Order: sequence, then C-alpha cells, then structure tokens
Amino acid sequence: MENSSNKRIFAFIGSYAEAEEDGVYVCLFHPEHGELTVTDRIQSLKNPTFLDVDPEKRILYVLSEGQTGGRSGVAAAFSIDPEKGKLTGLNRERTVDSPICHIQLDKSRRCLFTASYHGGLVGVNAVLEDGRIGPSAQVIAHTGSSILPAQTQARAHSVFVDPDNRFAVVCDLGMDKIVSYRIDPEGPSLTEAASVELPPGSGPRHFAFHPKLAMGYSINELSSTITVFRYDRTSGVLTPVQTVSTLPGDFTGESATADIHISGDGRFLYGSNRGHDSIAVFAVSLADGTLTPVEYIPTQGGHPRNFALSLDDRLLLAANRDGNNIVVFNRDGETGRLSANGRSLTLPKPVCIKFADLS
Repeated sequence: MENSSNKRIFAFIGSYAEAEEDGVYVCLFHPEHGELTVTDRIQSLKNPTFLDVDPEKRILYVLSEGQTGGRSGVAAAFSIDPEKGKLTGLNRERTVDSPICHIQLDKSRRCLFTASYHGGLVGVNAVLEDGRIGPSAQVIAHTGSSILPAQTQARAHSVFVDPDNRFAVVCDLGMDKIVSYRIDPEGPSLTEAASVELPPGSGPRHFAFHPKLAMGYSINELSSTITVFRYDRTSGVLTPVQTVSTLPGDFTGESATADIHISGDGRFLYGSNRGHDSIAVFAVSLADGTLTPVEYIPTQGGHPRNFALSLDDRLLLAANRDGNNIVVFNRDGETGRLSANGRSLTLPKPVCIKFADLS
C-alpha cells in the first residue's frame, strides 16, 4: 500500500450513521489523480459527521451524539497509525448538553471547540498533552432568533479559528449573526469580542478566512449567498463589504448552501449548493477581497454537504450526502475551474472530508 509520491496523505471522512454502522472512514489518498483507498472503518459513534485532525500528534477528533440523560454532544479522539491507516480509540468526552454539528481545533491544538445547532451552544474542551480530550471547560449559550421558520432560536452552526489563533468566529444561523470570540492563550476559554448581524433570513453556516488578506467569508445557508467581510485582526471585528448569490441567475428551484473553502493562493473561493447540487466558483480580487462568479459545476450527486481541496490544491473532492458518493474534480490553478476526472468513492451519507499528510 504505497503512495507513488512517497507521502502518506490520508482523507478522513465523517458521515451520518447509527452507532452500529460504519461512520468514520480512513482513506489513503493518491494526490496524482485523487483515488481513495479505504484502510479503516469505525463504528460505535452516532452521526460522526464532522471531524478535525492533528497531523503532528497523529490524532483524529470526531463529534458524535451521546445518549446518557438525553441527547448530548460528545467528542472522541483516535490515534492514527500512518503505516496501516488504522485508528485506535483514545477517549471520549461530553461537550455540551445538546447534539453538536461542528468540531474545530485551535491552531495550537490545545483547545477543541464545538457548535450545537439544536441547542445554540458553543463548547470548549481542553486537549491534553497526550492528545486526549479533557472535560468540558466552558459552554456558551447563544440567545436570539430571526424571521424564518428555521430561525426560531439561536443555532450555532460552526466555529472557525482565525490564522493568528487570536479569535474564533461562530456562525449562528438562527440569530443571523456571526460572533467573534477571543481565545484565551493561557487556558481553554472564549470571551466575546465582537459580533456582526447579517440581513434577516441569511442563516450564516460556515466561514473561511482569506490566507493572505485580512478578509473573511461566510456562506449563508438560508439565502444561498456569500458575504465578504473586512477583518480586523486585533479586535475581531467583521465589516461586511459585499454579498453575492451562490446560484446562477436563471435558477428558480429550492436550494441551500453548505460549505466554503479558499484556494491556498487566495485567488479562488468555492461554495456548495444543496438543491442546485453544485459547487459555485468565484475569483477573489487580491486587491480588495471581493468576489466575481466564474462557474457553477454539478457535483454529480445530491446534497453536497461538504467538500475539500487537496493539500496541493490540484483537486477538489465533493461529498454528496444523498448521492452516497465522493466525486473527484481536477482544479485549474489559473482559472479556478473544476472538471470531474471520472473518479469517485461510494460511501453511505458522506458529510465531511479532512486531509492530513502523515508522512
């Protein structure tokens, strides 16, 4: 089982699954063409949809649902054997008293942040020296609502850490608000620093920081839009400068967005549409960070809930939850355009893809 580039690059995949079903998959990734070879499958986690990786300690962190005393959020840690592509369980810890939908390490990999859509909660757990997850250290409860049926309460949907590891931004779909929290460098805790409100009915879901500019981008689930922000790295303040649709002008059906990523050179941004079932491609101005549409390409499967760019940015892999497949696209570095290269992997209800070089 050798990778022709002599690298051990893995794709870790989370999915919707019952605890008695395979839910987390480890795949050896061949970066030349995007082929995925499954090396391990893990059961015992209910709906392990999102995950994150510490490539240095070779540990995978996965969210799940707990059942003790009602539904709750749980995070699980697994050590990764890079030679065999196998996982070994380390520990599990409760995060918040509601199911969680997103999990994110800070840049120092000493804190683990989680978000609960159902509870409007943000959880903070310490990461111990050996990579195991510590007990819950903080739970932040959002309160608020907005105008649409899905927005009758706060719904924290994701936590993303800025490049300086100074702030964590939380997209709250129910409040139509993005909250910037200052990360305590001495301990596992967050303090609210700033917030920005989006137009009613936007439903911010995921966020991406520009790799070169002081800019940020939210993909808004309910309005199928992306909002561009100036980002103050010292205060955490986000200032809106542009909002664009993720859908072509002639589309008249129902659709909602899901995920957002930016190429490493900062020139192109990608967002997924569920309903239109496509990846929207935008050129990014390196002068002011604003977006210009490039194309909308079908993902060859229903409900592309999540996708990922390969570590070298040559490929994009789209996880089609309702298509039960992960489809590989070649990416043109000059134009940003995508083209399906004919490779795919069939898996039940895939949601999240994370790459790691474990060479």
